[in-house]
Amino acid sequence: MADEEKAAAMVSYFTVTPTLVRGRPVYIQFSNHRELKTDNAPAQQTAAAQAALQAAQSFIPGGMGVGGLTVGVGGMAGMGATALIGAASPNPVPTQGQPNSVLRVIVENLIYPVTLDVLHQIFSKFGAVLRIVTFTKSGTFQALIQFADAASAAQAKTSLDGQNIYNACCTLRIDYSKLETLNVKYNNDKSRDYTRPELPAGDGQPSLEQAMGLVPGGLTGSIPLAGTIPNLSAASAAARLAGLQQAGSVLLVSNLNTEMVTPDALFTLFGVYGDVHRVKILFAKKDNALIQMAEPHQANTAMQHLNNLRVWGKNIRVTLSKHNQVQLPKEGQPDAGLTKDFTSSPLHRFKKPGSKNFLNIYPPSDTLHLSNIPASTTEEELIDLFTSTGGAVQAFKFFAKDRKMALLKMSSTEEAVHSLIKMHNYQLSGSNHLKVSFSKGQIS
Repeated sequence: MADEEKAAAMVSYFTVTPTLVRGRPVYIQFSNHRELKTDNAPAQQTAAAQAALQAAQSFIPGGMGVGGLTVGVGGMAGMGATALIGAASPNPVPTQGQPNSVLRVIVENLIYPVTLDVLHQIFSKFGAVLRIVTFTKSGTFQALIQFADAASAAQAKTSLDGQNIYNACCTLRIDYSKLETLNVKYNNDKSRDYTRPELPAGDGQPSLEQAMGLVPGGLTGSIPLAGTIPNLSAASAAARLAGLQQAGSVLLVSNLNTEMVTPDALFTLFGVYGDVHRVKILFAKKDNALIQMAEPHQANTAMQHLNNLRVWGKNIRVTLSKHNQVQLPKEGQPDAGLTKDFTSSPLHRFKKPGSKNFLNIYPPSDTLHLSNIPASTTEEELIDLFTSTGGAVQAFKFFAKDRKMALLKMSSTEEAVHSLIKMHNYQLSGSNHLKVSFSKGQIS
């Protein structure tokens, strides 16, 4: 393929869209080849083709490589008729491990929150789950799940791979981990060893269950899953989330830089991942703040992307709060500007149903996406503006087909975060306010 993004798009499309070529199913996945080398000499071409065919004939279905794409046509000696196409994956897919009792689970299209307890309820239907570790990698929610035996893991993988937790979202992608056992140190909302209930929470922070006031054992009721029990509709999923009340909508942010933090700065940063309704910097502990998002899944998205992010020289910590909502100060009560209500702000990115902003949520990076640029604004003016935020601009590029948009690369992710906070909604002309978000692409 021409570039990594197109290769990833091709794999994604054919993963969810079964396709036949002359009556035979086509399978496409990432190859372990970084590029396809060709030569115009006929003899060398023939030798290369024979080598490719030999490599294809030895290909084991199910083994995901880390390089280009492998296209297989079914019905011909297994996966024998295979072509290798040169492109690298933007997020290389690890080679699938051998069958064992530990599964690696990736949750794609994460619209509603998926907690450790949700995963336990789903996977424990296939056997005893001993340990679970959850984490976010490259902006994707993932989990390692260890069963008591390999047979249970195999049954869970066969039954659940490709299924949705909720209708049309939260899709499970499952393969075997290379790890044969999990070493869990803490029992909290990120990891749990069900064979050792005495383990500490680890960091002094309340667990998800404690924060939400839930009894031990997780969510009440069961979480339906396609292929085992009927899918939840989007309305049912929303109702279940509403059952958690607004506890899932309020975030506790700690380890903030007290010299720099303001309600407006937090509104702008967290507003990249959802609509912020209220912000309260704690009066007695100003390196802590409460942020109330519009919906629980937006709070979950912000937590996944911003937890441990370096902001103003400190790595902030983002967790779910035990509070149902952020209280505004009583009338006449001094607040020193630490609490602010943004419910009616015109700067919310996600207030319009079907907004494109829902499709353009990416992890913080050193490259920013700029939009709503007036035609009169030059590259030099934009570079000067972003340099004035205290960072160094490494590269800049207008979009070829739409000069209202551009990519701008700062020297680090931290500098990009500072620039986004300062420059989002900056007035470039009488009617143009700059829109800034994190980019999925890089400047080539």
